[in-house]
Amino acid sequence: MTFQDLDLSNQLQYAIDDLGFTTPTPIQEQAFSVVRSGKDVVGIAQTGTGKTFAYMMPILRDLKFSKQLHPRVLVLVPTRELVLQVVDEIEKLSKYINTRVLGVYGGANINTQKQAILQGQDIIVATPGRLYDLGLSNALKLKSIQKLVIDEVDVMLDLGFRFQLMNIFDILPERRQNVLFSATMTEDVDALIYDFFKNPQKISIAVSGTPLDNIKQVSYNIPNFFTKVNLLNHLLSDKQTYHKVLIFVGFKRTADYLFKHLEEVFGSETCVIHSNKTQNYRIRSIRQFDEGNNRILVATDVMARGLDFDNVSHVINFDTPDFPENYMHRIGRTGRAEKAGKTILLSTEKEQKPKEEIETLMDYKIPVLEIPEEVEISKLLTEDERPREDREQSKNRTGQEYVPGPAFHEKSEKNSKVNLGGSYRREIAKKYKKPKTRGDKNYNRRNKKK
Repeated sequence: MTFQDLDLSNQLQYAIDDLGFTTPTPIQEQAFSVVRSGKDVVGIAQTGTGKTFAYMMPILRDLKFSKQLHPRVLVLVPTRELVLQVVDEIEKLSKYINTRVLGVYGGANINTQKQAILQGQDIIVATPGRLYDLGLSNALKLKSIQKLVIDEVDVMLDLGFRFQLMNIFDILPERRQNVLFSATMTEDVDALIYDFFKNPQKISIAVSGTPLDNIKQVSYNIPNFFTKVNLLNHLLSDKQTYHKVLIFVGFKRTADYLFKHLEEVFGSETCVIHSNKTQNYRIRSIRQFDEGNNRILVATDVMARGLDFDNVSHVINFDTPDFPENYMHRIGRTGRAEKAGKTILLSTEKEQKPKEEIETLMDYKIPVLEIPEEVEISKLLTEDERPREDREQSKNRTGQEYVPGPAFHEKSEKNSKVNLGGSYRREIAKKYKKPKTRGDKNYNRRNKKK
């Protein structure tokens, strides 16, 4: 099937032609008529298969021109970066359609967003927290919403957005179409569907956790952090093969530490992104990596969700994620749009169990490669890798490796006074010659006579 076989409007077909696409992906082909039917829809497909176009093409196909100020379509996504990306995809598709689309997210000026909403919008793309703030402030009227799309819903629930989603459902009109898309199906996603969807039609392109066939996976068993760094330096020195590399780590601290080591070797070719960075820094890092100004991007798992980069040559898992689904999201950043992709997984001895869980989920054994002879096996260990008794006991850390003794210091002279057990009034009377009872005039007279 080609896009011309779908019942696209001429304007949508022109936009698809401009993008150079000829054949819809399986999820795009199967979702088109179902979403247009108005039924609640649950779509499950691997990351990188074009889910954004799968729900936006049928929605734009039937979205009539309107001058009304309040939006009719709401798209919820988990991260700010994904808001920007979805808005960009919608603008590409609606190039020849008079459609107003706005992205709203936290970390940006809410008053600027309120002013843009007042200009009138057809489609709002938002993160749950900022959307709820705008709804509560009455700046955004949600009673005219006809279609609700929740993209990357499994990620949204993992990030703790369930409470915000419940609140948003309460302020949306009951009569609406719900469209849910996800790369993995979890128990939390099932519960959400059961509670809020009405007889949804399910579209499942592959079993949850099935990797794309066009992604080649390999792994290395590595003894420690610094040997991983040495291996990275060896691999990344081949700039022709590793021309656009996304490196994932589990923690923000690790991301900054790894970036520091890579920057010493590769300089301005390297950039980093995680949730502690400012919004402008994050947007700049994404843009520079996407445009090829930076060859290497170090990122945390939160940044793995739904980001779409063209022609990523390799995804390198610097550490092995504790949750197998995170591995699926990571490797889905390469091999997009049916192109070939390559991934590398680095695992220490402690990370073998999570690796086995990943292989169980995929029902696939990741091939293990030998460490090249040129790579130095480092004996240097990070503080976390050292045996507990060998770790430096730093008073600047509050971790379990440092247990402070009981606090003791000599009291200063002014704090060493002894409690006299209620002698305050006696001392005051002796000092000021005042009676015990202020109003006892007879007492004062008696004292004078004496």
